Amino acid sequence: MKNYGLMSVYEFLGDLVVYRNLVPADPRLPPLAEVRQRVGLPEGVIPRKTAPEYARVMVCLLQQARALDVPGTPIERLVYLGDTRLNDGTAFANICRAGGWPGLAFIGAERDEPARVEIVEQDGDTLYLANRWAALVDFDRFCRERGFPLDERTAVIVDLDKTALGARGRNDRVINRARVEAVRRTVGDLLGGSFNPEGFRVAYDRFNQPEFHPFTADNQDYLAYVCLILGSGMYGLEPLIAEVRAGRLTTFEQFIAGVDDRAAALPANLCSIHSGVYALVQRGDPTPFKAFRYNEYQATIERMGCLGDGAPVAELLEKEIVITQEVREVVLAWRERGALLFGLSDKPDEASVPTDDLAARGYRAIHRVETHAVGNEQ
Repeated sequence: MKNYGLMSVYEFLGDLVVYRNLVPADPRLPPLAEVRQRVGLPEGVIPRKTAPEYARVMVCLLQQARALDVPGTPIERLVYLGDTRLNDGTAFANICRAGGWPGLAFIGAERDEPARVEIVEQDGDTLYLANRWAALVDFDRFCRERGFPLDERTAVIVDLDKTALGARGRNDRVINRARVEAVRRTVGDLLGGSFNPEGFRVAYDRFNQPEFHPFTADNQDYLAYVCLILGSGMYGLEPLIAEVRAGRLTTFEQFIAGVDDRAAALPANLCSIHSGVYALVQRGDPTPFKAFRYNEYQATIERMGCLGDGAPVAELLEKEIVITQEVREVVLAWRERGALLFGLSDKPDEASVPTDDLAARGYRAIHRVETHAVGNEQ
């Protein structure tokens, strides 16, 4: 493995990037509010990455992006780079269907096992599943052999989280640690002197398991809020777990409504935080705990480009969120051939883009922050 130096995702994607709110970083592209009517999306709904509605929005944005530099050239095929078979595979299939395009997808995750590739045909599209990010070189060859040119009529979607940045199986633990630190920082700041770091970590680890995903909806905002309420003493950890397991408490919405009934017992600062989170939950906002997400942005960029150029590769992979060099190299080559590159992230905008006051101080969106690129030597 080699350190290729400091750079940013902006180098290969520019501002052709959307985070969870589907508002393109490139001001030349229409925000979700302008796209809604074109794709039949109801007001107030921000579809998640695996939803068919998300795919319709992405097709519209891809077509608009292609028209910016090659007007009159239609997109005829799709290539997708991601890290999870379920989420990325579903998003890929939906976008292919919505655009009426054939597609090839590379799903990568570094694993401690012999190198292998599995090719899965699904509804006319192809998933190329690899346990090495270095297999992207072979995937490029695979595209050519399939008669799938990476030219100006091809759109390439690059997943940001744990693909272009923090490659799954190689560097993704740093992203996870940034998120946990953001929850800890948020809960700790709000609880002040009553914060119990050990109790927080036990609660977080318990509810961050698949067993409790139906309760938390696998939503980190919800999990952070649960940890805050547990830290306040309103609920005990084991009694809450018993309630969930017994089926008496099945959803987060039920939980926060119960907290609202007893909110007067909370300290004034927690009561204010609860009111804000509860109001956003009732409005259907999937990221209602804004204070947590703002801290996640800070914790994330603190781990980007934070080590010196001479840091050993092992240390970079352990402590810094780095760019996946294999992704960078292949998409730069495809861009040279004329392909449209477009990045997407399911990370909330609040955790990806600085607030206005931070932007005024020089902070940048995650895709514009410089960090080291690390990958196998070619």
